[in-house]
Formats: sequence, C-alpha cells, structure tokens
Amino acid sequence: MPKKMHLGWFMNYAPPQWLNPFDRVNSSWANADFHIEMAKMLEGACFDYLMIEDTLMVSDAFGKSSEAALKHALQVPKLDATVLAGAVAKATTKLGVIATASILSYPPFTLARMIASLDHLSDGRFGWNIVTSGEEQAAHNVGLDTLPPRQQRYDMADEFVEVVTKLLASWDEDAVVMDRETGTFVDHTKVHEVNFVGKFYKSRGPLNVPRTPQGRPVYLQAGGSPRGRQFAAETADSIVAIAEGIDGMIEYRADIRGRAQAAGRNPDDIKVMFLVTPVLGDTAEDAEAKRYKMVNTDAFITSQLGMISTVTDIDFSQFPLDEVLPPLTTNGEQGSLNKFMQAGSGKTVRELATTATGFASCLPLVGTPADVAAKMTDAMEAVGGDGFLLTTPLQHLSRRYVTDITEGLVPALRDLGVVRESYEYDTLRENLLAF
Repeated sequence: MPKKMHLGWFMNYAPPQWLNPFDRVNSSWANADFHIEMAKMLEGACFDYLMIEDTLMVSDAFGKSSEAALKHALQVPKLDATVLAGAVAKATTKLGVIATASILSYPPFTLARMIASLDHLSDGRFGWNIVTSGEEQAAHNVGLDTLPPRQQRYDMADEFVEVVTKLLASWDEDAVVMDRETGTFVDHTKVHEVNFVGKFYKSRGPLNVPRTPQGRPVYLQAGGSPRGRQFAAETADSIVAIAEGIDGMIEYRADIRGRAQAAGRNPDDIKVMFLVTPVLGDTAEDAEAKRYKMVNTDAFITSQLGMISTVTDIDFSQFPLDEVLPPLTTNGEQGSLNKFMQAGSGKTVRELATTATGFASCLPLVGTPADVAAKMTDAMEAVGGDGFLLTTPLQHLSRRYVTDITEGLVPALRDLGVVRESYEYDTLRENLLAF
C-alpha cells in the first residue's frame, strides 16, 4: 500500500476569476463568500489546510509602474489575510487555515496575540505562514527606509519567532481554573513574564491570551536559499517547497530533514509540501489544449512577468521576450527567481513565462485526473513524502479549477489509496502528524 500524502492549497489572495464569461465573480468577492465556498470544497476533499498568501504593497516593480499590477489584479486588491482566515475558520470545522503575516508588520507581542486568538477562534486549526517580506516597497510601507538584507531578515525572523513562541507559552496549559469556591478565574502562579531582550526585539509578557488549543499555532515557512532552508528546518511544522523535478524534490526534502535532525528536531515532525499546478482534462490532449490556451496569451505572459517582478523586485519588462535572461540575483525571493529562470535550459523569457511548470510548480502535471494522480503518487514514492501544495496555474482562482481538483483529482488519488477520506483529528497539528 503506497504511503499517504498530505494535501494543502496555496491561495493567491486576489480577486477570483473575473474575465472568463463562464466563471466570473462580481465586486462582492471581498465579503469572503467565494473564499468560504472554496474552503468548504477543500474541507469536503479532506485537505490538510488552506494557506492564504499576503503582501504589503501595490507593486510597481514591473515597468516601474503600478499599471500592470492594478490592471491585471496581480496580488492586489486584497484584504488582510488574517481577517479572511477568521471568517473561513468560523465557516469550517476540520480544515486547517493558515494566514500569512510578515515580521515587518507587527511587534512580536501583537502578532503572538493575533495568532493565539485565531487558534482559539478556529478550535485549534490555525497556522501562521512566517514571511520576512522580500519587497522594497513593502519595507517603505511599514516605515523602513530600505528592506533589510536577506541574511539580516532571517536573523530577525529567528529572534521574532523565538519571542513569539515564548509569549505563546507564557500561560500554563491549566492556568484557567474557573474555581467558583475561591472566586478564581486564572491561577496567577501559572502565568509568567517572558522578559525577552534580544538584538532586534524585546517584550515583557505575559501574553493576555490563554494557552491555545494547539499549545501554539502551526508554523508554515518557505525556504529556498540555504539560509531560508535552515530557518525552515529549525522552525516550521510544514514547508512550502519549490524544487526542479523529482531529483530536486528528493534533494530538497533530504536537505531539510538533515538540517532538522542536526538542530535536534524529529524530521518526521516537518511536512514538506511541494508546490504544483495541475491542469486536468477528459483526455491528455484536452488537458494540454487547456494548458496551451491558458498560457499563450499576452495577458498571461504579462501576469507571469509581473508576478516574478513583484516577488523579486526585478523589472522583467526590461528583458526582450525572445531572448535568454542574463544571470540575476535578488534581495527578494531568490528561490522563486531560481525556479523561474530554469538556469541552463536556454529558454527565452517568453518560453519561461509560458512553460507549464513556470516558477511555481515542482512537476509538470497535465493530463487526466487518473494520469496526474499516478504521477503524484510515483513522485511521493520516489521522494519519500510528505505531500503537495496545490495552486492554480493562473493568478486568479475559479470555481471550475477548484472543482477539477476536489471532484476530479482527489477522487482519483483516493482510488489509489494515497490520500485521506476523512479527518483523523480535530486540530491542524494532529492531522499533519497523522501520517
């Protein structure tokens, strides 16, 4: 019997599909109804979690103008991810809900209080996607003159997570006694100051929120560079992983597990989720035709280049579409840049933008539900685990695409016995550790 795999969804938080006449939403998308509907579909398919992406700016990286971002709705407009997480959590009962929050946005105490509150509101199904932000404009929006170098941002993140974790533990599990005989709601001896003083942050504590249902929310992180991998291996319960093909996936997971073990962690406690963008059809030819129609438009190419510009702070409008990219580095998301560039492939910018794997997907998954399910199963057998984080090949979600996955791909995976048919536990952490 093949080993079971975990499933999550990486949700680009932007307006859902609004151009396709067969799958449009109206301006009320911001009231969360669409996203709640989607979350219920994922819960019906027994996904481990829905991860809500977030950013802190209206990007002007592409063409040195915000025109492309606003015209094509590239990561904008959007609401605060943690607010949407609260709405989704109250509308579901088993699905894990993970929200992105940057260490640049909050003092550690404020963030610890927020994520503890969301873990209570979700009855233990909340997770925090830890990001350092990689955009210069985001830094400007939160009062910084410049974005700190990547190495320093990870040093800041190490300390930020340390103080947040200590604040979350500042209440003993049994601190709330509600003793009517003595009139005592909380035993004050079981609530502790933290008195943390570090290089970047300090906080007295204790938190004013009781210990959460999970003890602390699940931590999610994406680590691409060696420093990012180290941070993820030391910190995360689940990891957003981008790798090149099965060999890259094997190397990535082995590296994370080795780093985790060296840091004194049990590698099995970390679920590495490889990002993929399946395209499904009734036949392989139908699926390929669908993929071709998706990507071979000027709007799609502009969107792809606008997105990679946004996360790297590199203006990709400066490069001719039919030429090969020069060597590039960034203070932004180096892992996404490396994946997009496909070094050594000889592909032009146009070909990079229209390649099915793009800069998001670890494997080309185009075909019938049964074919794609078999490819995913074979990949997990080769890699050793732990699962996949699905996202749409397009920038905007549609009901059709979610339905393809939940009613086409997931049943095919169930036929192979490689995904759950019901939730084993009530909390996100327990379901992640179920296999």
